[in-house]
Amino acid sequence: MTSADLAGIRVGESNPVVVVGVINISPDSFYADSVVQSPAEAVKRAKRMLDEGADIIDVGAMSTAPGLRPISLDLELRRLLPIVEILVEEFDSPISVDTQRAEVAEAALKVGVRVINDVSGLKTDPQMAKVLADFGCSAILMAARRKPGDVGTIEEIKHELRESLRICERHDVDFKKIVIDPGIGFGKEAELDIHILANLRELTALGRPMCVAVSRKSFIGKLLDLPDPADRLSGSLAATSIAVLNGADVIRTHDPKETLPAIRMAEAVRSAENPKS
Repeated sequence: MTSADLAGIRVGESNPVVVVGVINISPDSFYADSVVQSPAEAVKRAKRMLDEGADIIDVGAMSTAPGLRPISLDLELRRLLPIVEILVEEFDSPISVDTQRAEVAEAALKVGVRVINDVSGLKTDPQMAKVLADFGCSAILMAARRKPGDVGTIEEIKHELRESLRICERHDVDFKKIVIDPGIGFGKEAELDIHILANLRELTALGRPMCVAVSRKSFIGKLLDLPDPADRLSGSLAATSIAVLNGADVIRTHDPKETLPAIRMAEAVRSAENPKS
């Protein structure tokens, strides 16, 4: 496993697991408590998350929940830019943007965003890889065939992530700034999400650090009979611990304060499996 530069933060190998705090702007987000409605509220939420242990703040303006139609490019820009502009101005910590559109990524990078989180793995917008290369930014690329999270077995995930990495190679995107994401959630059967979580170690064959996002997702609700995402914190912490034990290098979460101790405990156990000589 090699390390990566995620907006100046080293991830992978023996580096500490990095915490990414999630802020949503879309009112369609599956978890209503993650949504902010103004730049001032975004600043307050980001400050709290950073104080609680988040290393990076990830902002998304378009929900990718199953069954929702994509919003217009203009609406995504209008929602996103005022928020990220003030976050970049207020905080030294890196700001990430969750988008599948090259035009949105470019506009965000121009105002100081440092990470692009593309849940399509560069497959929605053929110009996205060029934007990453032109700006030399870091990126998190999710496994996808045609839409976010539409692959379910580890072999399918490996295949699609390899294709995303080949797109990077064709466009001279710096591999040292790429983190991969297996794409847990997005409407898959709960059994498939558990299969992915149990077999994460197989993705180390791709040679890139791994980001895992399980926070309050529907598979936890289905397995524990918790239909309301607000009730899924304990299940999220258990799933996060398993992800770290199985090789996650970055954890994306709505709850940095509660998640960080779970990460550190799992890291300690993971390190004990392979003690330094």
